[in-house]
Amino acid sequence: MKTLQLQKAKGKDWEYLSEKIKLKKPLVLILGNRFMLEDQYIYNELKSLFPDGHLVFGSSCGELVGSKVNDQHITVTAIEFERTTFEVQTFNIQESKGDSEIAGKEVVSKLNPEGLKHIFVISEGSSVNGSALTKGMQETLPKVLITGGLCGDDARFEKTLASYNEAPKEGEIIVIGFYGDSFEASFSIYGGWTPFGPERLVTKSEGNVLYEIDGKPALDLYKTYLGEKAKDLPASALIYPLNVKSEENEQSFVRTILNIDEEKNAMILAGDVPINSSVQLMMTNMDSIAAASETAAIRAMEGRNESPQLAFLISCIGRKLVLDQRIEEEIEEVRGIIGEDVVVSGMYSYGEIAPFYGERSCKLHNQTMTITLISE
Repeated sequence: MKTLQLQKAKGKDWEYLSEKIKLKKPLVLILGNRFMLEDQYIYNELKSLFPDGHLVFGSSCGELVGSKVNDQHITVTAIEFERTTFEVQTFNIQESKGDSEIAGKEVVSKLNPEGLKHIFVISEGSSVNGSALTKGMQETLPKVLITGGLCGDDARFEKTLASYNEAPKEGEIIVIGFYGDSFEASFSIYGGWTPFGPERLVTKSEGNVLYEIDGKPALDLYKTYLGEKAKDLPASALIYPLNVKSEENEQSFVRTILNIDEEKNAMILAGDVPINSSVQLMMTNMDSIAAASETAAIRAMEGRNESPQLAFLISCIGRKLVLDQRIEEEIEEVRGIIGEDVVVSGMYSYGEIAPFYGERSCKLHNQTMTITLISE
C-alpha cells in the first residue's frame, strides 16, 4: 500500500503532508469544508492532480489527518493498493424519492458480491436517514462488514455534499467495496457519554422525526431541559444527545438532534427513534471523550492478523464541540494505540456507521469515535 496526503487551507496553496510520489489509479478520499468543495476551481485542481484517480468527495465538520484536526480545509488521502482491488458505486436519494432504506439496498446491490470483504460508506448527511440507510445495506449484504459515516456541514446544518468522480452534490451516497485474499478490516466504536435524568417514553415519532415524549411535544420538553441554551438550537443540541433503548436493539444507542421544526414542535434526528422506545438525556466531558477514543482503538486492534496500515476515523461533531481546544487529544489517544506509522484519515460527521462492539450488523451511531483499520 502506498499513500499520499495533502491539504489546502482556505486561500492557500496545496501542502503535501507526506512524500510527493506518483500513484497509479489511486482511491482518493477528499474530505473538507462544504464551501470549498463547492468551488469548481478546487474540483478542477484535484482532477488535474489525480487524472486517473477514483475521487470520492465528502463534506465534513473538520478532518482528522495525522495527529491534527483541520477546519476550513480540503484534506486528501490518496491510496494505491498493491494486493487489493476496490469498486466504487453511487446512488442518489432522489432516485428512491427520499426513501433511505431503498437507497441503501440499491447502492450496495451495485457492488460485485463475489469476494467482497468490506464496504466503506460516505453518505450525504442532511436528507439521508442514516438508520434506514444502514438497515437497507445490511439486509442486502448481511455477511459483509460495513463501516463509514454521514457527511457534515459544521454546526450550520444547511446542506451536505458527496460525490464520486464529479462535482460534489446533495443527496449522494457512495460505497467503496474492497476485495482481496490478503485484505483485512477491523473496527470499533465507543462514545463516552453518560445518561442522566429520568427515562421517558417516545409516544409519537415518524422515522427520524420525534414529535412526542410522554404524550407532550418533544421540542417543548427538550427546550425545558436546555434552559438558556435553547435559544442556540439546533447547535446546542449537539452536546445533549438522547440515549435510546428499544426492543429492536439489544444495546442502547445515541441519537443526535440535527434540526428542529418549530411549527410542528418536533425534532429531526440523525436516525430513527421508534415509538415505545425510552429516551434519556446524555452528557459528557473532555476526559471521558478522550478515554473513549482510546477504548475504541484498543477494541479495533483486537484479533487482527496483521498490523494496520490505514485508519479511517469518523467522529461526531458533538464530540468536537465538547473537546474544543483539546480536540487533538482524541486523535492522540488513537495513535498511541494503533501506532504512529499508521496513516490516519477521517472526519467529524453527522453520524457514524459500524456494528456495535461484538456484533457484525451495521447500525447508525451518534457521538461515537468509529475506527476502521485496514491492511493488505
